[in-house]
Amino acid sequence: MKKNMSQHNEWLSMIEVSGPFLAVSVLKKIFPQGLESLETYRKKRIRSAYEEWRDAVEEDDPQLPELHRAWIGLVLEKLLEYEDSVLKAASDEFTYKSPDGDGQFKPDFVLKGDGGNNPMLFVSIMPEGTDLEKVKVGDGWPVPVFERMTLLCRDKGVRLGLVTNGERWMLVNAPVGSTSSHVSWYARLWFQESVTLKAFQSLLGVRRWFGPEEETLPVMLEDSLQHHEEVTDTLGEQVKRAVEVLVQCLDKADQDRNRELLHDVPPAELYEAGLTVMMRLVFVLCAEERGLLLLDDPVYDQHYAITTLRGQLAEEADQHGHEVLERRHDAWTRLLAVFRAVYGGIEHESLRMPALGGSLFDPDRFPFLEGRAKGTHWQETPAQPLPIDNRTVLLLLEALQVLEQRGGALLLSYKALDVEQIGHVYEGLLEHTVGRLQ
Repeated sequence: MKKNMSQHNEWLSMIEVSGPFLAVSVLKKIFPQGLESLETYRKKRIRSAYEEWRDAVEEDDPQLPELHRAWIGLVLEKLLEYEDSVLKAASDEFTYKSPDGDGQFKPDFVLKGDGGNNPMLFVSIMPEGTDLEKVKVGDGWPVPVFERMTLLCRDKGVRLGLVTNGERWMLVNAPVGSTSSHVSWYARLWFQESVTLKAFQSLLGVRRWFGPEEETLPVMLEDSLQHHEEVTDTLGEQVKRAVEVLVQCLDKADQDRNRELLHDVPPAELYEAGLTVMMRLVFVLCAEERGLLLLDDPVYDQHYAITTLRGQLAEEADQHGHEVLERRHDAWTRLLAVFRAVYGGIEHESLRMPALGGSLFDPDRFPFLEGRAKGTHWQETPAQPLPIDNRTVLLLLEALQVLEQRGGALLLSYKALDVEQIGHVYEGLLEHTVGRLQ
């Protein structure tokens, strides 16, 4: 049976989230009936303007600079309903200057409340084609655009900034004393997956700034911070239970081999091995979602990817039952393969991946995970993968990727988890160990 995912996971899965964002529980509270509706005529007008802008981009229209600002202006005015009375051209007082004097950054507009005295959102328009996450070449300041906006927000005490190149619309969240984050919508998806357009309008529209205070975007984000602590605690508990299951499976495999596999492995080392497997999975999930591995490469996706494996196993369970998963063992072999790939790299005509090394992924640290004896080398002694079934691997992945909550299950995004949260989970697991019952 498939997990009962929250209604908001649909659109959250279609946007790019890096760092803490809005909690599903907060979204349900503010939008109990779902996202705000968008009138058909407004959607048509936005789409028509986008297509005109795209045509100008593709045809290298000499009027592109004017059409570029007109397109972005239409989104701000007609979709988000920012009127001239609240969206003001930014004055020089809102210019950020780097301490080393290498560069400065000034937004184009400031969204103001309280009679024009309270800046709430910076808006910056970048030229079409600007990569918002890479260092801009030519101005001598080696800082990406989104980081410039983050610096500006922190310097001026304004939590939120919106940066766009016309196609990508990035919301920068820079809370005081907390980890910054950024979230991106892509205009081309607004018309392919209309729920992303509704989400953009619902979260950044004028009502999220000038409505009841508890329903404003800054308060929603602040309320979500408490939820992120709950996520960390719940994730830690789920991972602890998963480690217990994995240790039991390893012990069962040892029993099936007449106690020859783990005869020289003390219980504490066995627990450490189970914990290491889970942290390897966390690392791979983080790296894949951040585009640091080869996710979306057909060969990698078919033979190595961890992010998509849970869905594949869950689909098999839905179609054929969990009993079938209990009779298959290829998923564990796939985990071992990607662990080796991260450590030793891949050099093949169809797939190339650099070796990252590191003790976390060292295959010889816990050779019994591969069915090898202590003292053997992973490049010399063939592995004999343990018969850990696919149902167990599905349980491990669900513990990491699906957060069980009272309001329903939440699909976790590892781009939305920061290093502190992951570290907290790891530290909590270090407080435990296992012992063998007599």
